[in-house]
Amino acid sequence: QVQLVQSGGGLVQPGGSLRLSCAASGSFFSIFGMGWYRQAPGKQRELVAAVSSGGSTNYADSVKGRFTILRDNAKNTVALQMSSLKPEDTAVYYCNAHILTILQSTPGYYWGQGTQVTVSS
Repeated sequence: QVQLVQSGGGLVQPGGSLRLSCAASGSFFSIFGMGWYRQAPGKQRELVAAVSSGGSTNYADSVKGRFTILRDNAKNTVALQMSSLKPEDTAVYYCNAHILTILQSTPGYYWGQGTQVTVSS
């Protein structure tokens, strides 16, 4: 069984910074892409940032230059460093990973439990 466990998040003032972390655990062979999504009230879940196993990154236009996705393959972790936060960044953030487990012949997508980020004065 594979789990993605998130930590971090909370309340921050506009212009502030936060760091989200996500660790994969369980029995698996490989982790391919990892990423962060967010879902604001009344909106669809959207991709925030993603990183391949080789380190290539992709960011939503709305967070470019403010957010950085960081991956540690040795520790099976991915983090999202967020700075210059804006009220419109308020959402529940989810980590996501594409993982090949020891019980599957093809990789599947796994989600973290979600964590609230609120940007407000």
